[in-house]
Amino acid sequence: MGPYKGAIETLYTKPPAGSCVICLDEMGPVSAKSYAGRALVQTRTRPAERAKQEIDYGRRAKGYVFGAFCPATGEAFTHPYPGRGGAHWVDFLEHVETWIPSTTERIYAIMDNLSSHRTTDVLLFLLAHPRWEMVFQPKYAAYLNLIEPWWKILRSLALAGRRFESWDEISDAIHRSTIYWNAHRHPFVWGQRRRHRPRRSPGIALLPRAA
Repeated sequence: MGPYKGAIETLYTKPPAGSCVICLDEMGPVSAKSYAGRALVQTRTRPAERAKQEIDYGRRAKGYVFGAFCPATGEAFTHPYPGRGGAHWVDFLEHVETWIPSTTERIYAIMDNLSSHRTTDVLLFLLAHPRWEMVFQPKYAAYLNLIEPWWKILRSLALAGRRFESWDEISDAIHRSTIYWNAHRHPFVWGQRRRHRPRRSPGIALLPRAA
């Protein structure tokens, strides 16, 4: 894992001039159902309120959301598909090719080793688009793909606290949320700690702080 990990970290921190680093992945399956929200619960009342979840007796439809994420700018591109496979993946790569500016000389695409990412059609796509280079992350190293934390943001924007009756409704919510994110986007800096998460103190068993 070491050499691959170091190569991906270098692409994030010191990308070659004229290049673009993008993170590719699929989110799903995403089902048409009710998703838990983040409603506040009053704990000071007596008796205290309980968190409530709408009862949902079935999943009405499902599909996958394919995504491309550029950590340097925070810009994202999503496209819904009814399933996951090589044909859908190549079609998605064609969409990403038109999404990335033609002035970009080199595209480094970070992704996992899913079989549909390594088909003959994908190789033909690479031959037709020589500026592309696939960078496969090691197994059990999803953290190296910065689209993973962005998926959590997209789920919060598009799905949290909502009920969906069809796949078209999910696709529309994903589309609108992607537009909203791109209008308020920010870069993802490799190795930078989240502002709302304080640095953990060293040590395994620390004494509790005095009140």
